[in-house]
Amino acid sequence: MIAQTIQLALAPVFALVAIGNILNLLSTRLGRVVDRSRALQDRYANTVGIEHDMVVREIRLIDRRIKLIGRAVLFLVLSGLSIGLTVALLFVQGITHVALEHFAAASFTLAITLLMGGLVLFLIETRAASAALQIPEEYLERDRSI
Repeated sequence: MIAQTIQLALAPVFALVAIGNILNLLSTRLGRVVDRSRALQDRYANTVGIEHDMVVREIRLIDRRIKLIGRAVLFLVLSGLSIGLTVALLFVQGITHVALEHFAAASFTLAITLLMGGLVLFLIETRAASAALQIPEEYLERDRSI
């Protein structure tokens, strides 16, 4: 019976590994965003006019990105905890023979829902990052043939 329980627990554990990898990626992104935020905050007081407006615009975008990454991390951590609960329920059921499959299914469904929510937030954050990387039109000098 324990061998079957271990086999049942493998799928949720693979999802847990994937969540760990995504969390690693998000923490790296968050570190980069925070570093950029600090650099912009240092520039903030030394800028005026259009340059100051550009700094403020980017600080606002970075603030939004930090919040999105934070929410995505929260969703993914909760998803991981829910997967852990799923595995625990499967083992308790396997050992005690108490019917817990409905609870295990509910916790796994919750985990996948939270995972999808975290991925959607990650998508929104990457779109915001891409928008920040767009080169201002005046730098492209489209009227020149080069």
